[in-house]
Amino acid sequence: MRHIDKTVVGLTIAFLALLFADFFMAEWMRFIGLQSLARGTVALGLLVLWRTGLVSFGHALYFGFGAYAAAMLTLLGYHDAFFLVFAGTLIAGLLAFLLGFLLRRYRAIFFALLNMAFSMILYGVIVKTEALGSTDGFSVLAPTFLGYAPEGEAVQTTLFLFTLVFTYLITLGVHLYLKTTLGGMSMAVRENEIRVEYLGYSAEKVIHFKYVLSGLVAGFGGAIMALAIGQVDPDSMANWTVSGEFVFITILSGIGNVAATFVGALVFELIRTYAFEYAPQFWQFILGGSLLAIIMFLPDGIWSVLSRLRKAEKAPSP
Repeated sequence: MRHIDKTVVGLTIAFLALLFADFFMAEWMRFIGLQSLARGTVALGLLVLWRTGLVSFGHALYFGFGAYAAAMLTLLGYHDAFFLVFAGTLIAGLLAFLLGFLLRRYRAIFFALLNMAFSMILYGVIVKTEALGSTDGFSVLAPTFLGYAPEGEAVQTTLFLFTLVFTYLITLGVHLYLKTTLGGMSMAVRENEIRVEYLGYSAEKVIHFKYVLSGLVAGFGGAIMALAIGQVDPDSMANWTVSGEFVFITILSGIGNVAATFVGALVFELIRTYAFEYAPQFWQFILGGSLLAIIMFLPDGIWSVLSRLRKAEKAPSP
């Protein structure tokens, strides 16, 4: 009997459940869901890098690039969601490919801060460019879907279905990639690059590929966020605080499973939403305190709870 991939089964069940639930969700729930999917996808790219031992403090660069690329195309008269998201993803991936030739040479804090530096360059360019709306940004018109132009609440419903389908495919693709030889090199590169080189593989090329993959999924998340919010501006798309949120989600989630990033993103959105609603003057304190609690009591992230439960079930009874 062939081995059943539990992650694929779990992702498929979650996908079908959300697909069905979309028709019954309240609008505010759907909006939180869209943001969770967008941010979770970016964190998915960070998970790939994190397994290689690399942390990026600047992935708002690709998130913002994807968001602004999609938004600017709407100004040129393009409104189809398929085209906008594909273009935003591709442009962000192309930027990651180019910068990857430089960044793949660095490790540890140097890699993290170089990413932040490039992110802040983008932020500075946007803030100083009036054509991009400067600090105010600009609005994004509601998208169409292969000629179908939904109105009212149907816009969010259709966009959620669209996002859900592509997020499922991307997550499944990343999971299957991590099970390949190239994907499995993450731990090897993290532990001992010299041995990887002795085996005939280039550690820099492995990192470069993973970096491009993380840039692509971050661009996808940015394009989705631009369409979901209907507005782009530098503070919510390209600032260093946005990169910090993605790192927050990755720590919150853990790197044990590709599905973890979306659980972490949902928890993050819920904490921030309710903290801002009920304690607007202290919401950042609550968010920071939540992160500290996770680091202290669940250092491997929320997903590690499942691992602990499995170990407890397998442990022999006294």
